[in-house]
Amino acid sequence: MALPGPDGTPLHRKLSSELRAQILGRALAPGAHVPTEAELQERYGVSRSVVRQALAALEQEGLVERRRGRGTTVRERGELHRLVQRVPGLSTQVEDGGVHVGTRVLELGTEAASEATSVLGSGQVLRMRRLRSTDGEPLAAIETWLPEEFCGLTADELTDASLHATIQRRFGTRIVAGKRQVRAVGADTETAELLRVPVGAPVLLLEGTSTDEAARPVEVFRTWHRADRVVFDINVIREPDAAGLADTFTGRRAETAPTGPLDARPGGAGAGSADLRARLDALGREMLELARQLERDEAR
Repeated sequence: MALPGPDGTPLHRKLSSELRAQILGRALAPGAHVPTEAELQERYGVSRSVVRQALAALEQEGLVERRRGRGTTVRERGELHRLVQRVPGLSTQVEDGGVHVGTRVLELGTEAASEATSVLGSGQVLRMRRLRSTDGEPLAAIETWLPEEFCGLTADELTDASLHATIQRRFGTRIVAGKRQVRAVGADTETAELLRVPVGAPVLLLEGTSTDEAARPVEVFRTWHRADRVVFDINVIREPDAAGLADTFTGRRAETAPTGPLDARPGGAGAGSADLRARLDALGREMLELARQLERDEAR
């Protein structure tokens, strides 16, 4: 099997990249045995020295463990889970599970103009960069923009603290909703250095906006998570159709609601049926939005 990678890349780096991808993609799951040196030599057509260099690099990254008599195994990473649909961030969710997350402020200052100014409706924005870590190991790098009304925030009060909780305490602004997007990207040089992963290693990018109780945008952010430490969880629910919701909340089947000849109603049979469907659809949308709001309230 030919190793992937551009020509000129050392074979041991190509092999370590291939094995790293298998580990992060869980083709080699935590606790699983990595193929022996002899098996890797035969599979990829490389020398023993190349195999040993590649495994040594993965061991240094903390992805594998090598023990005499036991071979090489994929290291248990102690994954940290984050519910993507919840407003509270990584530190709050992880600490709710009993794991302490530290936060270091890397940069904090104002910007006269940025891509976030139009979203936030602010001529000047506060930009910050932070690093989340646990037990000295980085988990996520965060870039955030806030409206100029929050420019009084300091690095001291944001160190080892929740940004949302700090904003609510200082300014009375409660972040309650938002829009999120998740994509897998390769770590650039700066991100790789912050997260202590190789350049190009897969990281999970979560980006979006957050709004307050008045539906006003108050935060734009991007967060790069280590894919080998942080897992995104998503709760999936079945959304009932509009007619089903209407039946539930009216206590009757749609077909038994209005009785009598349709022609006797204003507008005739066609108009009566369309009107009924429109009212049921509107009620369904209202009840669905209520269910979503209840879910958001329970998540806080």
